[in-house]
Formats: sequence, C-alpha cells, structure tokens
Amino acid sequence: MLHIESRQGGKKDTGALIVSALAFFLFLLTGCHETTTHTKRNLTLDAFSDLKAEEYALNSQLIYESLEHICKTDTDNCLAANHTRKYYQEGGGLVWTDVLGVDERADTLIEILRVKLPEMGFSERRYHFAQIADDLSRIRTLQFDSKNSISRVMTRLDYNLTKAYLRYVIGQRFGFVNPTYVMNHCDARERDSTGQAISYFNLYDVKVEHPNDAYVKRALKRATTDSLGISLRMVEPKDELYSRLLQLISTSSGAQRQKILVNMERQRWRDKQQVAPEEKYIIVNVPAFHLWAVSPDSVLDMRVACGALRTKTPLLSSKITHMEINPEWVIPMSIVRDNVARHGGDSGYFARHRYYITNRKTGKRISPKAVSAGMLLSGNYRVAQEGGAGNSLGRIIFRFPNNFSVFLHDTSSPGAFMRDNRGVSHGCVRVQRPFDLAVFMMEDEPDEWLLDKLRISMGMKPETEQGIEMMDELDPAEPTPRLIHSLPVSPRVPLYITYYTIFLTPDGSMQYYPDVYGYDDAVGEALKPNIE
Repeated sequence: MLHIESRQGGKKDTGALIVSALAFFLFLLTGCHETTTHTKRNLTLDAFSDLKAEEYALNSQLIYESLEHICKTDTDNCLAANHTRKYYQEGGGLVWTDVLGVDERADTLIEILRVKLPEMGFSERRYHFAQIADDLSRIRTLQFDSKNSISRVMTRLDYNLTKAYLRYVIGQRFGFVNPTYVMNHCDARERDSTGQAISYFNLYDVKVEHPNDAYVKRALKRATTDSLGISLRMVEPKDELYSRLLQLISTSSGAQRQKILVNMERQRWRDKQQVAPEEKYIIVNVPAFHLWAVSPDSVLDMRVACGALRTKTPLLSSKITHMEINPEWVIPMSIVRDNVARHGGDSGYFARHRYYITNRKTGKRISPKAVSAGMLLSGNYRVAQEGGAGNSLGRIIFRFPNNFSVFLHDTSSPGAFMRDNRGVSHGCVRVQRPFDLAVFMMEDEPDEWLLDKLRISMGMKPETEQGIEMMDELDPAEPTPRLIHSLPVSPRVPLYITYYTIFLTPDGSMQYYPDVYGYDDAVGEALKPNIE
C-alpha cells in the first residue's frame, strides 16, 4: 500500500489516521470493492469521531462532480482514455483506494512503469507522472486547500492512475497502435481536387485481437488484487523476437531505433488465428520476399515474388483449403483495363496468350473478333487464360479464403526469383518451389504414385516406374496428361502473409529487410505520441 508514513510526534500520526478513516468513507461511497473482504470491514467512522477536521472531510457530491469534470475535459482520444472515461461515467468506483486510503498498488504501478517505459523506448509524458506524484505528495503530507480539496485530489489521482494502468496493459496486450486503422490508411484510392485522400485501399485484413469491455473489466479487477505486478508482466509479448528487440533498444539510435520500435509494435498485434505446436503453418514475410513452410520437425523455405508498389500484396491470415493443378487464370479487371482491352478485336493477340472471352451472363464464349475495347471495359465480359504450360499462374495454385482474390501460385516467369527486389506481381504471391510446397501441404509420407501423378500433371518428369512407363507410351505430339485437377488440403494449413522489416527466421537468425512498402513510416508516425 501507499503508506502515509508514521513519524515521530502525534500530529503526523493523527493526520494519517484521519486520511485512512476518510478514505474508508470514500470507499463506502463508491462501492469499488463490493465483492472483496477486507480485514477492517467492521470499522465505522465513529471510531475516528474525535479526529474529524473540515479540511479533510470527503464530499460525495464533489467526488461525483470532479469525476464528471475530468471525463468531460480529458481530450485524450486513445483507447485507454476512452475506456477510462466509460468506466467512471458508468458509475465505476475508485480503483486505487481501499480501507486504508491509496495503497501500495499505486507505488507498484508507478515503479514498474518507470522501469518498463524507458526499456520499451517510450516516454513517461503520456502517463501524467508529474500530476500523480504531486497528488500523492498532497495526500501524504495532508496539503489540501480550496482548489485542491481532498475530494478533488483523491478523484484526480484515481483517474490518472487508472488511465496510466489501462494505457500500459492495453498497449502491451493489443498494441499501442490500431493496425487495422493505420495500415488501411496508407494507400490512397481517391483524392480530391486539393490532393487530399478521401478513400483508401484496404490492404490489411489480419483478424487481430482488440480489447473489449470484458477485457477492461478483468484488467481493472486484477488491479484491485495483490498480484498487480504479475498482471503487468503477463501482458508483455512473449515472442523471442520481441525479447531480442527489447535488448537492442538501449544501444540503438536514429533510423535503427525507429525500425526496432516499429517491429516491437508489430509483435503486440496478436492474430486471432492461433497455431498449435503440432500444426503445420506457412508464413510469407513480404519485405523478405520469402516463404517459410514450418512443420513440427522441419522447415521448407523458398523465395517468393510479391506485389509491386502500385499493386501491393495484402497482409492477411487464412488457411489453405485446396490446390488446383493447371488452373485457368481469370484476368482481373484492372489488368484487362490496363493491358488487354486495347487489343479488342485482335484474335491473334488472344490466341498467342491463350486468352478467351466469355459473356458473364450466359457463360458462352465470344470470338475475340466480335469484342471491342469498349465491350471489354464494360464489365459484361470475362477474359481468362487457358490452364497449362505458359499460364501466368503456372501449373499449380494454392487457394485460401480472402477478400482480395489473391493466392499463392506457381509462375511462368521464374526469372523474377533471381532479383533482390521481387515486388513484381499484381498482388498474388508467386512461389519458387511449387511442387515442394504442394508436398508440404499433403499428409505425412504421401503415396509415391500420387506424387508422380502430380509431377506428370505439372509437366515434370515422373520418378516411379509406373509413371515412367506411362510417359514412354505417350505420343510426344500429345499434350501432357492431366491426371490430377485438384487436391484438398486436410487439415487446412494456416497461412500468414505478414510484414516485418526485422524478422526472426525459423532457424533463429535475426534478419533486417528494407521497408519496401513504406509501412514502417506509417506505424512509426502513429507511435510518435508514445515516444516523444
């Protein structure tokens, strides 16, 4: 507890008892700990009747007025401030006061924050430490006056302690920045005549956890127990990357420090899609242009090509549901508009690229000669590319539910994997080793003939005797047989398309990558109030 220390001389001891008694009166008014049993619950104010002093008298009306005034004048609009206001406005009692007054939990909170915030690279400024210290001093030394009455001081102190506590626990547990908002306000879709963005592309669709009223209620309940220190430690990210970045903060500066802070913040955004230790999963880190397929006993890694700067790969989490072999490519309208429409009526162009056109309403194929550029731009016609060799999706695609029509897939242009900056696609992720990734998706130790059927269908050489004999008997002029058209992925494999410019690879090495989409700047700007 925050003790009002007993010193030599009866005057100080008397003051301490007065504040303790009056704090108990405040406790009765607010009903803060209705379900908590206190050792001094049977005390009454009559026990302190001879110690009453007007300047130490608590006034319930002043308490309620002070809370109302603080809530109305606090313009802080962060999530913690909003939840703090809501708690008090809905009648929540004082959190940091018990029978003996403001107790040692306030000391615990301040001591931990004074250590943790600098370790995290954060400033104390947003935590009102100066006001809290002043109010604690007034309570300890009984320095109250007409402007700073005991009722106003106790109320202000409780409010600021609660907001500081919620700011920390919500930030550490869910992030000091709301990624859904910040990441979806990076790329302007439309601007007004002054160049001001009026709409944005949504490119972040990770289902991250957000604090709700139930979480805040639990957090405040934990604040009223003796395990406050444990509760504050519980909210810290537990990932090894976070721990290693935390160690680097004290020796970093400038751009490196900013990079560390931004990636620490990403560690606080917790995906609702959780992976059990025995599960396989796939992670694509866009700045690395790399994919890791992780199973409990092995890791498959490969280069990938992702979206270009104008057609960014969205960040998301999902689960691979099935694989299609020799898929057709339905050409997105953006590509039809930019590259295809101008060739309307040119049957040679469509034949060379193995494109065909269908009427969206009837599904019937239309001769390219009969379709003009205007018709293609109308949206009434679909342009697709035949599956097989030369298809832009390659020989296999890995499908998963998402809101962007993006997938992992093979490619007919493998030369892109030789580049350092592999931001070349229209948003999908092209994988360097599609067959190996397909095998990873299958159950452990798949049937060899199944693997050979997949190889043959993908235009690869068979490895089993049965497969070799089959191919030897084929007429070379005949197209490669498609023995498999689709394969389910069961159980479904979790997929994470993420964005880390400092990343801990599955082998434990920490790698640094360029900020290819400029997202570090956006997150860093949103973090500024916590740092400055």
